[in-house]
Amino acid sequence: MKPTILRTVAELRREIAAFRRSRPPEAASVGFVPTMGYLHEGHASLLRRSARENGLTVLSIFVNPIQFGPNEDLDKYPRDEERDVALAASCGVDLVFAPTVREMYPQRRVTTVTVSEVTEGLCGASRPGHFDGVATVVAKLLNIVQPDRAYFGLKDAQQAAIVARMAQDLNMPTEIVPCPTVREPDGLALSSRNVYLSAEEREQALSLSRSLAQVPAWIAEGVSASELSERLRREIGRSPLAQIEYAEALTYPDLLPPDGGAPLRGVEGQLLVALAVRFGSTRLIDNRLLNPKEAGVEACSAK
Repeated sequence: MKPTILRTVAELRREIAAFRRSRPPEAASVGFVPTMGYLHEGHASLLRRSARENGLTVLSIFVNPIQFGPNEDLDKYPRDEERDVALAASCGVDLVFAPTVREMYPQRRVTTVTVSEVTEGLCGASRPGHFDGVATVVAKLLNIVQPDRAYFGLKDAQQAAIVARMAQDLNMPTEIVPCPTVREPDGLALSSRNVYLSAEEREQALSLSRSLAQVPAWIAEGVSASELSERLRREIGRSPLAQIEYAEALTYPDLLPPDGGAPLRGVEGQLLVALAVRFGSTRLIDNRLLNPKEAGVEACSAK
């Protein structure tokens, strides 16, 4: 069944309120997937999970201007609402919220949500103001929808960590649900920006997933964070079109650097190995989350 498309905050709130009134509390949960549109199978996996776990699933499609820097790709960001709505229908979405910029920002904005510390490294270091824009729009959307659960892909693990910390610190009554990265059969992480890649750039972009696949074996060997970064840079650097922005290992979800000289296999909890690499004008991110103490087992199972 085709989802209902809503353009205003008032319309969306009325629909959600009517749904909650029509169901007993145990069947009235609302799931939410915020996106910038141009949906792919990664988004679809989030939508299907929400539809399984909730009585109502809301998808938002909004290209948020305040998270783009002055030289970034806001104007050419891919958009195809008709295609997005068709995919949403196939995934069991009930409501699509597709507001205009004026609807989301009706007056001069004087309030910004800032999350410190976890925003300072990785993409935050090279994209000043980006995560203020992300945190602000996500806070607005969570306040508008007031979902029980909101689903975020771990392909952007830093974003997922930031949103979870914001929700925790501000006592937002929404469970932030992180979901695994979805990949093409050849290993490339799905992204709306993949359409920008030429055939040669796309082929060389596979160096990201190939290098990440070697991480468990390297950790099992006893590499430090700095040594791991050097190996990743060397492997990705074999692709002549790759322009490496970062290749780092950080604890997760607090995104702190581990002891630079100590073997990573001694790190407690989860480790995020994150990459950002440009191929031509297209900036790609990818990562791997793992427990360093289990790296040896992962390395053996991958052989």
